[in-house]
Amino acid sequence: MEKISTFLSLLWQSMLSIVKVILLSAWHIKRYKPSGSHLDRDIVILGNGPSLNDTVATASGFLASHDLLAVNFAACTPLFSQLRPCYYLLADPHYFKALDQPNVAKMWHNIASVEWEMVLFVPAKAKLPELQPNRNLTIARYNTTPVEGFASIENCFFAHGWGMPRPRNVLIPSIMTAIAMGYKRVFLAGADHSWMRTLSVDDNNNVVSIQPHFYKEDDKEVQRINTEYMHYPLHTILHSFYVAFKSYFTIARYASHLGKEIINITPGSFIDAFPRQKL
Repeated sequence: MEKISTFLSLLWQSMLSIVKVILLSAWHIKRYKPSGSHLDRDIVILGNGPSLNDTVATASGFLASHDLLAVNFAACTPLFSQLRPCYYLLADPHYFKALDQPNVAKMWHNIASVEWEMVLFVPAKAKLPELQPNRNLTIARYNTTPVEGFASIENCFFAHGWGMPRPRNVLIPSIMTAIAMGYKRVFLAGADHSWMRTLSVDDNNNVVSIQPHFYKEDDKEVQRINTEYMHYPLHTILHSFYVAFKSYFTIARYASHLGKEIINITPGSFIDAFPRQKL
């Protein structure tokens, strides 16, 4: 009975994914493929977790010998110009809708003014702000359509770039993008994901989530995050965590299917889907 239930669940998820891909995915986008020296290197995805500062301080040589992909507000920090990532990825709609907020405006300005060659990955249907022309900056797009179901269906949609495991946070599309570009080994730094340590509920039943990054948030950004979390009950936030951590296992399965490695080099990371390595 359990096998039948599992089969029917996967069948339903697969059918739903097919409909979502048909309706939501952009079929015309050309997926970015690196060339030249990039083909002989591995890639490190720089998450925004607080451990990234220690990794940069103690493993600068390791980072210098790898291609780097940065995310979110990294462009607002000194590490952006120090590390010079060759890739940058944005996923949260906030970065495309809150252009009047100082942090978002600063991020876009720094990205648009990049002084080295960099590829910016954005969701297929995201509307970009007007950016000053810069020959160093290349814009590439990716589909964020969530895909679930039979492994064969997932593999097909992932391979064509029509969808990905449910992109509950920026690390998920970052890993899938690195795989799609052809990198055989993907290292994860600053992927602490230790939000559960700082999750609490106050006496007014508001969920409080302190999400430390390798950079210090300004007061307005802290207020925005706290206000956003106040709108959700605890079970919704915990389910969001569940979705993210489950997506990593889907990515691990897909990477293994392709003969690729995802290696977590983040000390104390809560992600349990990928093998660990100490630098």
